[in-house]
Amino acid sequence: MLELAWLIPGLPLLGFLILVVFGRRIGEPFAGWLATAASFSSFIATVLVFFALKGLPVEERFHIQKIFDWISAGSFDVDAALLIDPLSITMCLFITGVGSLIHLYSIGYMHGDKNFSKFFVYLNLFITSMLLLVLADNLLLTFLGWEGVGACSYLLISFWFEDESNASAGKKAFVTNRIGDFGFMIAMFLVFGAIGSINYDDIAANAGSISGTTTTAIVLLFLLAATGKSAQLPLFVWLPDAMAGPTPVSALIHAATMVTSGVFLLIRLNPLLAGADLWATGLISWVGAITALVAATAAVSQNDIKKVLAYSTVSQLGYLFMAVGVGAYVAAIFHMITHAFFKALLFLGSGSVIHGMGDEQDMRKMGGLKKLMPITSMTFIIGWLAIAGVPPFSGFWSKDEILLYLWGSEGIGGKYLWIIGLATALLTAFYMTRQVLMTFYGKQNFESEGPNAITPHESPRLMTIPLVVLACLAVVAGILNLPFGKDWHFLGHWLEPSLFGNEAHVDVSASTTFILALVAIGVGLTAIAAAGMIYYKKKYAKIEPQFFADAWRIDSTYASFFGGPGRMFFKGLAWFDNNVVDGFVKATAATTLSLGQGLKFMQSGLVRNHALGIVLGTLAVSGWFIWRLFT
Repeated sequence: MLELAWLIPGLPLLGFLILVVFGRRIGEPFAGWLATAASFSSFIATVLVFFALKGLPVEERFHIQKIFDWISAGSFDVDAALLIDPLSITMCLFITGVGSLIHLYSIGYMHGDKNFSKFFVYLNLFITSMLLLVLADNLLLTFLGWEGVGACSYLLISFWFEDESNASAGKKAFVTNRIGDFGFMIAMFLVFGAIGSINYDDIAANAGSISGTTTTAIVLLFLLAATGKSAQLPLFVWLPDAMAGPTPVSALIHAATMVTSGVFLLIRLNPLLAGADLWATGLISWVGAITALVAATAAVSQNDIKKVLAYSTVSQLGYLFMAVGVGAYVAAIFHMITHAFFKALLFLGSGSVIHGMGDEQDMRKMGGLKKLMPITSMTFIIGWLAIAGVPPFSGFWSKDEILLYLWGSEGIGGKYLWIIGLATALLTAFYMTRQVLMTFYGKQNFESEGPNAITPHESPRLMTIPLVVLACLAVVAGILNLPFGKDWHFLGHWLEPSLFGNEAHVDVSASTTFILALVAIGVGLTAIAAAGMIYYKKKYAKIEPQFFADAWRIDSTYASFFGGPGRMFFKGLAWFDNNVVDGFVKATAATTLSLGQGLKFMQSGLVRNHALGIVLGTLAVSGWFIWRLFT
């Protein structure tokens, strides 16, 4: 069954090719069904490969399937090959599983759109690129998938490009990610220079032979790449604007797939992280911690239902970076999986609300939708309880495991990281409760009469079925890695072959673990109660600072700099390039031309002139020898 691995990216690629050629002819809704079938078939293939891999002894769960020779240039030899191991298959399972549900949801959500078939062309290509990214057996093939998801995100975010703001959001995502791509490429060059290979098996085998300084430089450059793709400070500003795309795009890119690729890359390169200086891995955690806190405070003051979830995604990704930095790779993957379920659920739920509210996204104009949209509200509430860390929902187990590792970490500032993680959990529970109360409870703030009247309604089954499935997964996914002893660490045991013994181990007693869990539960419930008192009971004034609503004015500061001093700086660079660099080149060409023009009379083509030249040359040489003879 392992030989079927090529079908995992191959089936959505086939769907993409068919839709490129015949998509317009197939039209709505069959183009959507074809794309969904391609994605779901890839999920079935992944399940088959998963069981085949699971049936092997632990030490043999690392299989490379070569597809064809790709690049061979001197000592540089790269194959197009797939790496089938527990990490890649775990990623493929939730990419194809959640991706298929989003495809199904999109059939209903995109109904009536003039570019219906084109949307599914992009979705299938995106799934193909993401699968290639996680299945690649070398850095260059990973980079191909990395760039593929970047290009697809640009196409999907700016899908409704007739609106200038949507087009700008797509360009912003594309340009910001290019900064991270620079780090990826330089790091890849350093890896090849250090060990003569960019294959992951060679990196794992030879990571210990690379000098500590080089390894640290490589890790920092890959961190730069990850901050771009996974939206961390200072490169997180593209993700909130990416809400301009259709809601299924938000769910696909910002929940289960693209934004997790940076975290996946760092975990895939765990042998390098293990050999880097402690301050470098500590930097990974602190980038995540600061990002998590900043994004959580920004989410508190947002009124756009999708912007709340966008900043929430940035914050949750910060949690993943904190986990990676302290070596809690299993905890990071665990939270990545649960986050894929409950955040996809929340994004699709917000899309259902927007659909039922006639494209309205401002929560201040909602309220009282629980009875009008019962399925959407029920499933959204489950997603809220999961992300708020309320037991026994999945988010509690994965978030609590990360907090436990932060508490027990011997790295840089472990206890301080735990405090920031706990504060972020409090803010998460608060702003998500605020969102639920403003949307589904309280009085109805939308116009029910007049020319601008809105009649909220439940979404069609094609949209609600994925919500129900994701809600069930958000409830039960915690069983993947329960903290009741090693026998309950199913995910941890499964991922062992991909981590090469580099997973951190925390020495925390059972009583301390229990107390920490109670503290996390208490913090979450306190935040929920506080939000209830403010937004439901209305006993206290709202706390929504404009400074937080502007996301600490980081984005506007960037805009001011690049629109002012930055623009002048780059204009100066352009002048230097045109006048100094190009001027030197042009001056060299002009000088050569002038010399040629001045000397061309010597090449008249007349035999007598050449003979005269030979005579004069002979006389000159003879005269020189005579002069040397008498001096």
